Amino acid sequence: MAVLGPSVRMKKRMIVCIIALSILGTAVILLRLFRLQMVDAEELQRRAAQQQMRVTSISSQRGTIRDRNGNILAKSGTVWTVYISPVDIDSEEERQLIANGLAEILDVSPEFVIEKSQRNTYYEIIKRKIERPLADEITQFTQDNDITAVGLEEDYKRYYPYGNLASTVLGFTGMENQGAYGIEAYYDKVLSGTPGRVVSAKNAWGTDMPFKYEKMYEAKDGNDIVLTIDVNIQQFLEKHLEQAVIEHNVKNKAAGVVMDVQTGEILAMSTKPDFDPNSPNEIYDPAVKAQLAEMKAALELIADETERETAQQEYTSALASAQFDQWRNKVISDPYEPGSVFKIITASAALEEKTMNLNSTFNCSGTYELLPGVRYNCWKAGGHGHQTFAQALQNSCNPAFIMIGQSLGQETFRKYFEAFGLMETTGVDLPGEAGSLYHADGDFSVVSLASSSFGQTFKVTPLQLITAVSAAFNGGELMQPYVVKQVIDSEGNTVEETQPVIKRQVISAETSATIAALCESVVELGSGKNAYIPGYRIGGKTGTSEKLDKQNNGEVDKRISSFMGFAPADDPKVAVLIMLDEPYMTNPYGSVIAAPVVKNIMADVLPYLGIEQVFSDTEQKYANVKVPNLNTLKRGDAEAELNSVNLNARFVGEGETVVNQLPQMGEEVPRGSTVILYTDDITTLEDVEVPNVVGLTSLQANASILGEGLNIRIEGAVETGQLTQVISQDPAPGSKVKPGTVVAIQIVAADPAE
Repeated sequence: MAVLGPSVRMKKRMIVCIIALSILGTAVILLRLFRLQMVDAEELQRRAAQQQMRVTSISSQRGTIRDRNGNILAKSGTVWTVYISPVDIDSEEERQLIANGLAEILDVSPEFVIEKSQRNTYYEIIKRKIERPLADEITQFTQDNDITAVGLEEDYKRYYPYGNLASTVLGFTGMENQGAYGIEAYYDKVLSGTPGRVVSAKNAWGTDMPFKYEKMYEAKDGNDIVLTIDVNIQQFLEKHLEQAVIEHNVKNKAAGVVMDVQTGEILAMSTKPDFDPNSPNEIYDPAVKAQLAEMKAALELIADETERETAQQEYTSALASAQFDQWRNKVISDPYEPGSVFKIITASAALEEKTMNLNSTFNCSGTYELLPGVRYNCWKAGGHGHQTFAQALQNSCNPAFIMIGQSLGQETFRKYFEAFGLMETTGVDLPGEAGSLYHADGDFSVVSLASSSFGQTFKVTPLQLITAVSAAFNGGELMQPYVVKQVIDSEGNTVEETQPVIKRQVISAETSATIAALCESVVELGSGKNAYIPGYRIGGKTGTSEKLDKQNNGEVDKRISSFMGFAPADDPKVAVLIMLDEPYMTNPYGSVIAAPVVKNIMADVLPYLGIEQVFSDTEQKYANVKVPNLNTLKRGDAEAELNSVNLNARFVGEGETVVNQLPQMGEEVPRGSTVILYTDDITTLEDVEVPNVVGLTSLQANASILGEGLNIRIEGAVETGQLTQVISQDPAPGSKVKPGTVVAIQIVAADPAE
């Protein structure tokens, strides 16, 4: 049977189909080429560049933070990042060598390095921010073993030379050198600068392409910042805050702020306990640290996996909470009921509005019935009796201030609350500032007014309070508080400079001068006498507020003790506010425990600022004298020199010439103190143990200290014949000191006053 081939007609059809398919295929290809070359060309070029270009970041150096005197509070130092290039590892032997070597030097596991080394990349970080000794070891290791797959990349690490000083103000930085808290966060863009980069052409394995392309974009360092903070004043503040936390068993931290009342500059600000920004994740509060250690120890003993996981979550949460808590700046972030310190605001408003004057009088029986069944008690049982406006402030009398508040009325009182800046944040240049918690318009009743007039049932931050109260005595001007004085570029040029800003005139200069004088009388004659410093004109106001939102079975057992002081009272320059949150003492009044803290701070700050003591005739008995230089003097001459300044001499040794003395030249001691004069280098006196006089009366303490051959300096002013109590001493009990050493004791009136 014959096989027939395709007909002519079929051949034509086949040719047509082939031609059609060829045209269609060509069209598709041309269309695809058109899309690739014309439509998608830009995107494809971008993607190719991403794959072929390796971008290496160059860190910018973060700007330095200095105090107002140029002391460095935060700076950046050079560190290195260790990285490996897995695609450049030639063999398994080299991989193992690298893993073992880096593990030993960097304290990481070999398994961690091996896992990184098995990735198909050219850049894997092994460890960040190593310092020069380790960097040198890495360099030596790579040279000794001819390794090219391990490299070092320069970076910067933040250092805080003063440790925890001003830590809640400064904040700290994270691993990527970004600001995390405080100044570091608020001014992050100013400090951080602009990172640079190196752009290189690389193939898929991370090695150089046949053609060469590399371009460097230089990093731009950040600007420096100069703060209003003064390191010395900050140290004064923190020293006395730390001591107060310990002595008064403060459970919920202490906070303090020192402000220039004429400019609004913050000279010092602190929360205690705090942290070290060099190691911000470490817990520094001993009590909290012990609690976390107990939780972790208990966690290790749990066998059940589910229970263990739950306990681990609780521990992790508690640790994070403790870290956030220690980073918190209580001065700006924690509103509290200010208590009687706020009476300065109420008094200012009443005098300005003329609803009260200095001739106004009040009668306090110990209770005040505002409405039937609505009674308020005075802190003093039996009341203060008949008192003037000035005496009401001196006595911190709640019934009197309820009457003063009622004279203003709800609308006017609220107007001044707002005018003093207490309805808004201060706008300080720090992150995390909280606002006040105040009565809503419809909720502000006569009862609310009564409690508000003496500083309860609303909350403000310590910074809001010191800013507001400063306006009451600085001439009536509400200032804008700030902590950054200047921004300076890397070449030393001033980029920005903060100028003092007056927000508004709140009260007249005349009313302000009256308030300042009244507050001075509080320290001289009233509840603030434990802040009195002979030779200085100190004004201030005590405060003891109840934590009404922390009641225990309907009883208030938690309090905040505070004191606001300023000086000089006749020309205010500086103010100090201290608040002790939940002090646990038998006598937790602000007048007893907070006023002495402010006094001690002022005693350091005022001489440092060049404000001289001027003693009145009645204060001369309190004036300390400086020990003269007695070395090289003969016995008789030395004794005569001491007698001329009302000091006594006690000679030790057989020589005729003084070769040493204690106290040393220039130390201030009370009149009548004894100076030990050594007349040879052989004879010495044994050290004596400082007795514990805390809790004793001043007379008992005097006898105990002098009986050990030591000198005593009594700090604190009380009325003649008033019962006193020692609340602190320096040096500490049990210390071994040389005979003649001055033991400073702080005394307060044993009778409580708000």
